[in-house]
Amino acid sequence: MTSATDPRALPAAPRLIATDLDGTLLRDDKSVSDRTIAALAAAEEAGIEVFFVTGRPARWMDVVSDHVHGHGLAICANGAAVVDLHAGGKVIEVRPLERDTALDVVRTLRDAAPGTSFAVETTTGIHYEPDYPPFHVDPGATVAVAEKLLREEGPGSAAPVIKLLAHHPELTPDGFLALARTAAGEFASFTRSSQTALLEISGLGVSKASTLALCCAERGISADEVVAFGDMPNDVEMLTWAGTSYAMGNAHPDVIAAASGRTVANNEDGVAVVIEQILARRLEHDEHSKGYEGYEGNEGNEHSKGNDSR
Repeated sequence: MTSATDPRALPAAPRLIATDLDGTLLRDDKSVSDRTIAALAAAEEAGIEVFFVTGRPARWMDVVSDHVHGHGLAICANGAAVVDLHAGGKVIEVRPLERDTALDVVRTLRDAAPGTSFAVETTTGIHYEPDYPPFHVDPGATVAVAEKLLREEGPGSAAPVIKLLAHHPELTPDGFLALARTAAGEFASFTRSSQTALLEISGLGVSKASTLALCCAERGISADEVVAFGDMPNDVEMLTWAGTSYAMGNAHPDVIAAASGRTVANNEDGVAVVIEQILARRLEHDEHSKGYEGYEGNEGNEHSKGNDSR
């Protein structure tokens, strides 16, 4: 693994930067530093697209909506939704978790891990069970058992389900993830980004990586032209897929193992550090190329003069 200060880790000509938010681009107080804001703007000015790729739903994207340049698209809910931040977080593409499948997961986890409580995240909001910890209170939430929340005639039934959330009060975060994947991995994709035993469950094959790959394919961008940043297990697939990837200094061990490089922590502006180095290397390369072209041009002129004097 190479570090952010090692020029060998930097791609020659990246076309897209894909960055997670919490624990990665954002500082622990959920702010975006002035240094990071400047780095993002400079990247877009240099022709490098920037995608925010997060587990957050569209309604929680206000933390970065003022710092969007270029196309303004973001991948939310771990790949289940693509949103237009220029249009106030409008969802323009959904890769849903089918309700029948979500019910299969609920039934399986209730048996495999008694005490699990659930929440249902849709494109319009969140609904949760009475025992589910309301980490972010939503005044529009409906409180009921998951089986009722997921019935077609239930609250919010017209809105696609983008994530099923499962919380356990006693299991360790990694232990709960491993158990769920073993018990119900045939039904859906399981990951996590919280420090607690909170699982994020998407449709089978839906991840940050798979949706990012689709968005890049639409733009003719290959994985080798992507630089990705992350810190938690829900970033692992994306960091593995991208041609160049960086684990933050505060990253989970699985993320460090998956990434090709490592930068400093989110509170030290680790994303900005790498972007600045990428842009500096590009500038150096451009100046070198211009100098070389100028040298060739002068050499050609002298050669022509020599021919004319003969």
